[in-house]
Amino acid sequence: MDKKVLVVYSSKYGTTKQYAKWIAEALGAKLAEAKAVKPQDLQTYDVVVYGGGLYAGGIAGVKLVTRNPCKNLVVFTVGLADPSTTDYSAILNKNIPPELLVKTKVFHLRGGIDYKQLGPIHKVMMAMMKSVIQKKPEDKRAPDDQEFLKTYGAKVNFSDSQSIEPLVGSVKSL
Repeated sequence: MDKKVLVVYSSKYGTTKQYAKWIAEALGAKLAEAKAVKPQDLQTYDVVVYGGGLYAGGIAGVKLVTRNPCKNLVVFTVGLADPSTTDYSAILNKNIPPELLVKTKVFHLRGGIDYKQLGPIHKVMMAMMKSVIQKKPEDKRAPDDQEFLKTYGAKVNFSDSQSIEPLVGSVKSL
């Protein structure tokens, strides 16, 4: 690839890091953890691909790229929900300023969870989510709700290296 590309990620449990590695490899790009990137370095790349896990309506670490200019920005999120049936507009509007969002390509990838690795705050959040879903009448639960209840407390991983192909193609076309 002719462009200088940086793939930056913020990953608490490892799934976002895995996707970032796959993306960097596919693009022949530099890979860096967000906490190791200086804001002024972002401008030295033609394209910055930023990946962050989804936690309570937030995209982990995304302020690095929303508060510091990048020539071309591509964002990917990683969460448990099925991207083909999930509306991420509220999360995107909360995390990326409108003037940046209109010129940013965004991709959503499906991750995984290992409840044994969760920190105390995330354990409480997941327990609260379970409680909210269980209070819904069964006929009002979405497929994602059913799947959440079925896999609650287990280790599940929906990561798929093939799911990065649209993102990789988009970066190559910039």
